[in-house]
Amino acid sequence: MTQREWREAGDLHPSKIGLASILILAAVLRFWALDHGIPFSLGVDEPEIMERAVNMMKSGSLHPHFFDYPTLYIYVQLAVSCVRFLVGAMRGMWSSLDQAGADMFYIWGRAMTAAIGVANVLLVFSIGLRWGARHALLAAGLLAVLPLHVRQSHYVLTDVPLTFLVTLTLLLSLRAHERGTAAAFMWAGVAAGLATATKYNGALALMMPLLACWMTIPASPSRLVCALAAIAGCGGAFLVAAPYSVLDLPGFLNGFARLASEYRNTAPPPEPAWILYLKHMRLVLGWPAVLLAGVGVVLAINRLIRGPGRVKWALAAGFPLLYYSFISDQRLVFGRYLLPLMPSLCVLIAVAVISGVSLLRRYEIPRAPRTALIVALTVAALLPPTLQAISFDRDIGRTSTVEQAHEWILDNVPKQSTIAIETRILLLTPEGYRATHFPRLIADHLTKEPREHADFVKDGFQYLVASSQAYGSVMDEPHKRPDEYAAYMRLFEQSVELVRFTPSPQHPGPELRIFRLQ
Repeated sequence: MTQREWREAGDLHPSKIGLASILILAAVLRFWALDHGIPFSLGVDEPEIMERAVNMMKSGSLHPHFFDYPTLYIYVQLAVSCVRFLVGAMRGMWSSLDQAGADMFYIWGRAMTAAIGVANVLLVFSIGLRWGARHALLAAGLLAVLPLHVRQSHYVLTDVPLTFLVTLTLLLSLRAHERGTAAAFMWAGVAAGLATATKYNGALALMMPLLACWMTIPASPSRLVCALAAIAGCGGAFLVAAPYSVLDLPGFLNGFARLASEYRNTAPPPEPAWILYLKHMRLVLGWPAVLLAGVGVVLAINRLIRGPGRVKWALAAGFPLLYYSFISDQRLVFGRYLLPLMPSLCVLIAVAVISGVSLLRRYEIPRAPRTALIVALTVAALLPPTLQAISFDRDIGRTSTVEQAHEWILDNVPKQSTIAIETRILLLTPEGYRATHFPRLIADHLTKEPREHADFVKDGFQYLVASSQAYGSVMDEPHKRPDEYAAYMRLFEQSVELVRFTPSPQHPGPELRIFRLQ
């Protein structure tokens, strides 16, 4: 079977209108309600990046004093913050850096992440063209509506930039194989180095140019030289984008070791990580797309063995399998960790739909039934994630229970009051309150020792904010955790409940209860 036989006759020319429509859809889903939760309910770890970028702008020092992430995306946000400050100054918003708080820069920072997310869709389209125009459109369309990618594109976090750079590494590795030059492999290595400088696990992306190099027999001047060029490009790009990994070597090594120990030494998850990640994929893709991804992997392995085009198949399936194996070996499990492998999965799903159905030609099945089957599978793959992405955007665009609680506190609680807040769902630092966050109110956030009403009073707290993110599971099934249920009931009964915000279709979010301590 020739490579051309994997394509239908009408699958050779990309649709500019189709691509434009997909990019517009991707932009709408990612920029929709981009300002939600600022500054009272930020995304997890957003302040870790945004506040450091703003502090760098104010101090003039590029040292992050923080090594949980490499510095590339912090530097990107530093550049965005400088532009934001200059625009604000020209509009008369401030006359000095001291007047600008970090909360004034989040919307611009999120816009940068959203723009990177849209650009990621374009990269997937360019990769999909190696299989065909319809493959490219379907793969790009799937990433455009992928709820996990849409959700994370709303926040100043490293996951979407990492995914973009991993996808860029895949595209440049394919081009390097097509051109076969050391310079092309070097640029693919540079992309992998930038991915590593965004998040450490981006180092796995170096596998793609090295694999492409090893499989490119006519590489010039030799495969060894091309591989060394890729490695040099990766290392050089990482050092340029994360220079304090060397300039503050002890700080980097200590920070990295501490971070690695958290992934290895924390309590294991209740189920094997690979099963939990499979459940996450089912939630964000839906069963039809997950099954199609499995079919795509099988087709890729078959083409890798039989040909033609072994390199593109090896790269499309190799990195997702390697990355999935890597994150499944960690004890910390978060759904967003799946993002870097999603662009490749989108391509494989498109392969399963378009190329898989095209194989039915060997059984002399007419074109019309094959086209109908492709349409049905496309709808099955796209509809569940599209509905989920729209639902997410619609929910964050509504007034949440967190926003209601925030407004109530501003109107009814005196400034400088001391407040204990359960979880980090509600942030009050910019508002002039003395707030302390506890993972659970019934346990000390540092010592993990039990806390009672008297402990809060002794420590000078005047108000409590309880969140169902913490107490909800205990209240729902008190018989399973009777001690915790009793601790919560004692705390609630000994305090004065001032107001309760209960979620509804119009007001999504957790249930929040605000108490005054007696």
